[in-house]
Amino acid sequence: MKLLPLLPLLWLGLCAPPAAHADELSHTIEVVKPSVVGIGSFVKTRSPALSFVGSGFVIGDGLTIITAAHVVNDLLQTGQGDTLGILLRQGDGAQFRSATVSMIDREHDLARLQVRGTPIPALQLGDSTKVQEGKSLAFMGFPLGMVLGLRHVTHRATVSAITPVVMPALSSRQLDVKQLSQLAKPTYAVFQLDGTAYPGSSGSPLFDPDNGKVIGIVNMVFVKGVKETAITAPSGITYAIPAQFIGEMGR
Repeated sequence: MKLLPLLPLLWLGLCAPPAAHADELSHTIEVVKPSVVGIGSFVKTRSPALSFVGSGFVIGDGLTIITAAHVVNDLLQTGQGDTLGILLRQGDGAQFRSATVSMIDREHDLARLQVRGTPIPALQLGDSTKVQEGKSLAFMGFPLGMVLGLRHVTHRATVSAITPVVMPALSSRQLDVKQLSQLAKPTYAVFQLDGTAYPGSSGSPLFDPDNGKVIGIVNMVFVKGVKETAITAPSGITYAIPAQFIGEMGR
Protein backbone atom coordinates (compact mmCIF):
# COMPACT_ATOMS: atom_id res chain seq x y z
CA MET A 1 0.00 0.00 0.00
CA LYS A 2 2.85 2.39 0.66
CA LEU A 3 3.93 2.09 -2.99
CA LEU A 4 0.62 3.36 -4.39
CA PRO A 5 1.32 7.10 -3.95
CA LEU A 6 4.55 6.70 -5.93
CA LEU A 7 2.87 5.29 -9.05
CA PRO A 8 1.71 8.64 -10.46
CA LEU A 9 5.19 10.05 -9.87
CA LEU A 10 6.74 7.06 -11.57
CA TRP A 11 4.41 7.47 -14.54
CA LEU A 12 5.30 11.14 -14.81
CA GLY A 13 8.97 10.31 -14.58
CA LEU A 14 8.69 7.83 -17.44
CA CYS A 15 6.75 10.22 -19.64
CA ALA A 16 8.77 13.39 -19.04
CA PRO A 17 12.12 12.42 -20.65
CA PRO A 18 10.73 11.81 -24.17
CA ALA A 19 9.08 15.25 -24.18
CA ALA A 20 12.26 16.87 -22.96
CA HIS A 21 14.22 14.87 -25.53
CA ALA A 22 11.94 16.10 -28.32
CA ASP A 23 12.38 19.72 -27.23
CA GLU A 24 16.15 19.25 -27.16
CA LEU A 25 16.21 17.82 -30.69
CA SER A 26 14.02 20.65 -31.99
CA HIS A 27 16.50 23.17 -30.63
CA THR A 28 19.48 21.21 -31.98
CA ILE A 29 17.94 20.99 -35.45
CA GLU A 30 17.87 24.78 -35.69
CA VAL A 31 21.52 24.92 -34.67
CA VAL A 32 22.64 22.19 -37.09
CA LYS A 33 20.57 23.25 -40.11
CA PRO A 34 22.73 26.20 -41.32
CA SER A 35 25.76 23.87 -41.48
CA VAL A 36 24.20 21.17 -43.67
CA VAL A 37 24.56 21.73 -47.43
CA GLY A 38 23.66 20.03 -50.65
CA ILE A 39 26.45 18.61 -52.80
CA GLY A 40 25.86 19.09 -56.50
CA SER A 41 26.88 20.75 -59.71
CA PHE A 42 26.15 23.70 -61.97
CA VAL A 43 25.88 23.67 -65.76
CA LYS A 44 24.74 26.93 -67.35
CA THR A 45 23.16 25.24 -70.36
CA ARG A 46 21.30 22.63 -68.33
CA SER A 47 17.71 22.92 -67.13
CA PRO A 48 17.65 23.21 -64.22
CA ALA A 49 21.19 24.60 -64.11
CA LEU A 50 21.60 23.54 -60.49
CA SER A 51 21.49 19.88 -59.56
CA PHE A 52 22.39 18.08 -56.37
CA VAL A 53 22.78 14.40 -55.57
CA GLY A 54 23.98 14.25 -51.98
CA SER A 55 24.45 15.98 -48.67
CA GLY A 56 27.40 17.37 -46.74
CA PHE A 57 28.24 19.53 -43.75
CA VAL A 58 30.63 22.27 -42.74
CA ILE A 59 33.44 21.89 -40.20
CA GLY A 60 36.55 23.74 -39.04
CA ASP A 61 37.11 27.15 -40.62
CA GLY A 62 33.61 27.34 -42.09
CA LEU A 63 34.93 26.75 -45.60
CA THR A 64 35.65 23.02 -45.27
CA ILE A 65 32.93 20.61 -46.35
CA ILE A 66 32.70 16.90 -45.55
CA THR A 67 30.66 14.50 -47.66
CA ALA A 68 30.75 10.90 -48.90
CA ALA A 69 33.41 10.07 -51.47
CA HIS A 70 30.94 8.26 -53.72
CA VAL A 71 28.83 11.43 -53.98
CA VAL A 72 31.82 13.35 -55.35
CA ASN A 73 32.78 10.48 -57.65
CA ASP A 74 29.27 10.37 -59.11
CA LEU A 75 29.42 14.09 -59.90
CA LEU A 76 32.94 14.02 -61.36
CA GLN A 77 32.12 11.13 -63.67
CA THR A 78 29.25 12.85 -65.49
CA GLY A 79 31.62 14.32 -68.07
CA GLN A 80 29.25 17.18 -68.97
CA GLY A 81 31.44 20.08 -67.93
CA ASP A 82 29.82 20.23 -64.51
CA THR A 83 31.17 22.62 -61.92
CA LEU A 84 31.29 20.82 -58.57
CA GLY A 85 29.98 22.77 -55.65
CA ILE A 86 27.68 23.13 -52.67
CA LEU A 87 24.17 24.47 -52.39
CA LEU A 88 23.13 26.67 -49.48
CA ARG A 89 19.49 27.27 -48.75
CA GLN A 90 18.60 30.96 -48.79
CA GLY A 91 14.94 31.71 -48.15
CA ASP A 92 12.98 29.91 -50.85
CA GLY A 93 16.00 29.67 -53.13
CA ALA A 94 19.54 28.36 -53.11
CA GLN A 95 23.02 29.78 -53.46
CA PHE A 96 25.61 27.78 -55.38
CA ARG A 97 29.29 27.97 -54.41
CA SER A 98 31.90 26.20 -56.49
CA ALA A 99 34.16 23.84 -54.57
CA THR A 100 37.41 22.01 -55.06
CA VAL A 101 38.24 18.53 -53.81
CA SER A 102 41.07 18.72 -51.28
CA MET A 103 41.05 15.09 -50.09
CA ILE A 104 39.35 11.80 -50.92
CA ASP A 105 39.53 8.79 -48.60
CA ARG A 106 37.95 6.01 -50.63
CA GLU A 107 38.60 3.37 -47.97
CA HIS A 108 36.30 5.19 -45.55
CA ASP A 109 34.08 6.76 -48.26
CA LEU A 110 34.93 10.30 -47.19
CA ALA A 111 35.67 13.44 -49.18
CA ARG A 112 36.77 16.89 -48.12
CA LEU A 113 35.91 19.95 -50.18
CA GLN A 114 37.00 23.58 -49.96
CA VAL A 115 34.89 26.60 -50.82
CA ARG A 116 35.62 30.31 -50.88
CA GLY A 117 33.73 33.29 -49.60
CA THR A 118 32.08 34.05 -46.30
CA PRO A 119 32.55 31.27 -43.73
CA ILE A 120 29.50 29.12 -43.05
CA PRO A 121 28.55 28.08 -39.50
CA ALA A 122 30.53 24.94 -38.70
CA LEU A 123 29.68 21.81 -36.76
CA GLN A 124 31.93 20.27 -34.13
CA LEU A 125 33.06 16.67 -34.23
CA GLY A 126 32.15 14.46 -31.30
CA ASP A 127 34.03 11.45 -29.95
CA SER A 128 32.68 8.57 -32.04
CA THR A 129 34.86 6.05 -30.19
CA LYS A 130 32.65 6.40 -27.09
CA VAL A 131 29.35 5.69 -28.85
CA GLN A 132 27.64 2.53 -27.66
CA GLU A 133 24.85 0.41 -29.09
CA GLY A 134 21.46 1.82 -28.13
CA LYS A 135 22.60 5.45 -28.39
CA SER A 136 19.92 7.75 -29.80
CA LEU A 137 21.18 9.95 -32.63
CA ALA A 138 19.80 11.90 -35.59
CA PHE A 139 20.92 12.69 -39.12
CA MET A 140 20.05 15.58 -41.42
CA GLY A 141 20.32 15.91 -45.16
CA PHE A 142 18.42 16.04 -48.43
CA PRO A 143 16.83 12.66 -49.14
CA LEU A 144 15.83 12.08 -52.78
CA GLY A 145 17.77 15.18 -53.84
CA MET A 146 15.96 17.19 -56.52
CA VAL A 147 12.66 15.36 -55.93
CA LEU A 148 11.99 17.02 -52.57
CA GLY A 149 14.09 20.12 -53.21
CA LEU A 150 16.68 21.76 -51.02
CA ARG A 151 14.78 21.34 -47.76
CA HIS A 152 16.50 19.94 -44.70
CA VAL A 153 15.07 16.66 -43.47
CA THR A 154 15.94 15.17 -40.07
CA HIS A 155 15.59 11.50 -39.13
CA ARG A 156 15.93 9.98 -35.69
CA ALA A 157 18.11 6.88 -35.48
CA THR A 158 19.33 4.45 -32.87
CA VAL A 159 22.71 2.73 -33.08
CA SER A 160 21.40 -0.81 -33.42
CA ALA A 161 24.85 -2.36 -33.94
CA ILE A 162 28.52 -1.50 -34.32
CA THR A 163 29.58 -3.85 -37.08
CA PRO A 164 32.42 -4.47 -39.56
CA VAL A 165 32.12 -2.39 -42.71
CA VAL A 166 31.94 -5.40 -45.06
CA MET A 167 28.35 -6.40 -45.78
CA PRO A 168 27.78 -10.15 -45.33
CA ALA A 169 26.87 -12.30 -48.32
CA LEU A 170 24.48 -15.22 -48.06
CA SER A 171 26.64 -17.33 -50.38
CA SER A 172 29.93 -17.11 -52.28
CA ARG A 173 27.99 -16.55 -55.52
CA GLN A 174 26.77 -13.20 -54.15
CA LEU A 175 30.29 -11.87 -53.60
CA ASP A 176 31.28 -9.27 -56.18
CA VAL A 177 34.69 -7.79 -57.00
CA LYS A 178 34.17 -4.84 -54.66
CA GLN A 179 33.31 -7.07 -51.70
CA LEU A 180 36.25 -9.36 -52.38
CA SER A 181 38.64 -6.39 -52.43
CA GLN A 182 37.17 -5.17 -49.13
CA LEU A 183 37.67 -8.59 -47.57
CA ALA A 184 41.36 -8.38 -48.45
CA LYS A 185 41.75 -5.14 -46.44
CA PRO A 186 41.76 -4.65 -42.66
CA THR A 187 38.17 -4.05 -41.58
CA TYR A 188 36.91 -1.25 -39.38
CA ALA A 189 33.65 -0.79 -37.52
CA VAL A 190 30.72 1.32 -38.70
CA PHE A 191 27.44 2.31 -37.10
CA GLN A 192 24.38 0.34 -38.16
CA LEU A 193 21.31 2.51 -37.62
CA ASP A 194 17.61 1.76 -37.51
CA GLY A 195 16.85 5.07 -39.25
CA THR A 196 15.70 5.22 -42.87
CA ALA A 197 17.93 7.04 -45.34
CA TYR A 198 17.39 7.48 -49.08
CA PRO A 199 19.46 8.36 -52.15
CA GLY A 200 20.52 11.94 -51.47
CA SER A 201 21.10 11.26 -47.77
CA SER A 202 24.68 10.16 -48.42
CA GLY A 203 27.08 12.55 -46.71
CA SER A 204 24.56 13.63 -44.08
CA PRO A 205 25.95 14.32 -40.61
CA LEU A 206 24.94 11.85 -37.91
CA PHE A 207 24.78 13.96 -34.78
CA ASP A 208 24.03 13.87 -31.07
CA PRO A 209 20.54 15.37 -30.49
CA ASP A 210 21.71 16.86 -27.19
CA ASN A 211 24.58 19.00 -28.48
CA GLY A 212 24.73 18.77 -32.30
CA LYS A 213 28.21 17.25 -32.37
CA VAL A 214 28.86 15.05 -35.39
CA ILE A 215 29.27 11.38 -34.55
CA GLY A 216 29.32 9.95 -38.06
CA ILE A 217 28.61 10.37 -41.78
CA VAL A 218 25.79 8.51 -43.53
CA ASN A 219 27.28 6.50 -46.39
CA MET A 220 25.01 3.62 -47.42
CA VAL A 221 21.66 1.94 -47.06
CA PHE A 222 20.95 -1.78 -46.97
CA VAL A 223 18.89 -2.50 -50.08
CA LYS A 224 16.50 -5.42 -50.43
CA GLY A 225 16.66 -6.53 -54.05
CA VAL A 226 17.33 -4.00 -56.82
CA LYS A 227 18.60 -0.47 -56.31
CA GLU A 228 15.20 1.15 -56.86
CA THR A 229 13.76 -0.57 -53.78
CA ALA A 230 15.74 1.86 -51.61
CA ILE A 231 12.90 4.29 -52.43
CA THR A 232 9.86 2.06 -52.91
CA ALA A 233 10.57 -0.41 -50.09
CA PRO A 234 13.29 0.98 -47.79
CA SER A 235 14.84 -1.52 -45.41
CA GLY A 236 15.17 0.95 -42.54
CA ILE A 237 18.82 -0.12 -42.13
CA THR A 238 21.39 2.62 -42.67
CA TYR A 239 25.14 2.69 -42.16
CA ALA A 240 27.38 5.56 -41.09
CA ILE A 241 31.14 6.01 -40.99
CA PRO A 242 32.40 7.06 -37.52
CA ALA A 243 33.52 10.69 -37.34
CA GLN A 244 36.94 9.71 -36.01
CA PHE A 245 38.02 9.03 -39.60
CA ILE A 246 37.41 12.65 -40.56
CA GLY A 247 40.17 13.71 -38.19
CA GLU A 248 42.46 11.06 -39.63
CA MET A 249 42.13 12.25 -43.25
CA GLY A 250 45.45 13.33 -44.65
CA ARG A 251 47.55 11.85 -41.87
